[in-house]
Amino acid sequence: MAGLPVIVVEDDPFTRLIPIVLDPKSPDAHRAAFADFMAHDEPDFDGWIKRVRDGSPGLYPADVRMVASQEEMRAALKDAGALVVESLNVGPDDLAAAPALKVVQKFGIGLRNIDTAACAAKGMTVLTIRRRANISCAEHALALMLMLARKLETVSGLVTPARAKAAGLELRPFGRPYTPGGNYPRVGGTRALSGATIGIIGLGEIGREIALRAGAFGMRVLYHQRTRAPEAEERELKATQVPLVTLLSESDWIMPQLPTLPSTRDLLGRDEFARIKPGGCIVNVANAAIINRDALLEALRAGRLGGAALDVHYQEPVADDDPLLGFDNVILTPRMAGSPRHNGLNDFEELITGLARELVK
Repeated sequence: MAGLPVIVVEDDPFTRLIPIVLDPKSPDAHRAAFADFMAHDEPDFDGWIKRVRDGSPGLYPADVRMVASQEEMRAALKDAGALVVESLNVGPDDLAAAPALKVVQKFGIGLRNIDTAACAAKGMTVLTIRRRANISCAEHALALMLMLARKLETVSGLVTPARAKAAGLELRPFGRPYTPGGNYPRVGGTRALSGATIGIIGLGEIGREIALRAGAFGMRVLYHQRTRAPEAEERELKATQVPLVTLLSESDWIMPQLPTLPSTRDLLGRDEFARIKPGGCIVNVANAAIINRDALLEALRAGRLGGAALDVHYQEPVADDDPLLGFDNVILTPRMAGSPRHNGLNDFEELITGLARELVK
């Protein structure tokens, strides 16, 4: 495909949208799979592709090279005009292998893996994108937290005597000449978020979005990760780095936000659950493997946890007899955190049109 723009892209389930839009070599099965994935939110997937191509004149057709490692990336860069990365490092040695490179696009906003000074020295533009799907993940995490805190699954519909009785409650009138009348089913155990402590394990892109929103609720924000965040970021988020044991023992709400790696599997096991503040709750929209399943079930059965809300699961779809379905203080949602699909579609429309502005001048 000589003469076409060359774009090197770090392989990720979502960045696989890029070759569908820009590379005519992309298999029909690849396009059909994404069309099916998007159909419930974007039934005209082909129309979306055409709109993005029309908004990126001169960029289609392109030679899109998907890479999965540093070695593959460096080998593919020799005639590339653009590089799209999420977690792969971009340093002086990589840039030396890319004499035609004009733009480096981070699939996200954090630039810790990109040597921006080295890029600037070579006159390369570095672009970022605040991913809408990450924002939605944070919104979903906060929604799950609110559901547990306010017992919304329990109280939804408890507005009639018959429904309250079916739930084992009784609608008895309060002494209204003397008292307010709120919570007339007398549901106990609800919580306020203001003044509570949230512990975020991994202050990455989604963790950061969660912290921003938790601060708006007036929550104390703790975080744990191996590398301390820049002081300016800590000030912005009003977040304090602490050891994991401190986070577990002081947090009312625990949110793991780590990738699926051998080092993160079963990060929260029996020992960690034993350290969790009594009544603490866990909300997981990241990946199921972070939390040891047996340890989670044991903590729920023992009543040590105030509740759990999971958008990611050990088996998907979840089995009908999964014991997690039997707890009143467990909320399970079917991987909804990043939805709607327009989050990803809008992200990649912005990303691709941005590349076109840099490459086609």
